[in-house]
Amino acid sequence: QVQLVESGGGLVQAGGSLRLSCAHSGRTFSIYGMGWFRQAPGKERVFVATINWNGVSTYYADSVKGRFTISRDNAKNTVYLQMNSLKPEDTAVYYCGKSLRTFYSGIVEHEYGNWGQGTQVTVSS
Repeated sequence: QVQLVESGGGLVQAGGSLRLSCAHSGRTFSIYGMGWFRQAPGKERVFVATINWNGVSTYYADSVKGRFTISRDNAKNTVYLQMNSLKPEDTAVYYCGKSLRTFYSGIVEHEYGNWGQGTQVTVSS
């Protein structure tokens, strides 16, 4: 059973930075796209960023483009989300998901599974 475990969240002031990590258990990490999504209080979970299986291709939501960077280390079975210039509207629980198809990375929530438990990011103004 694949498990995803997010970490790195916390409380930060506006303009600050955080680096989220998502550790994948199992041996199939390197052939799947990975994605980060977030869910703010009272709102639906929305797409943040995705990275393809070998890390060559990435895609971001407009709201985070230029501020967030997704990356992966296939040797460590881990995907990262570097978040800079954080804003109060970035406050949410951040989740990583694994693509349901090999060699594919989409931007729609139902294209992902094996969701982790999430990590809380709170940005104060």
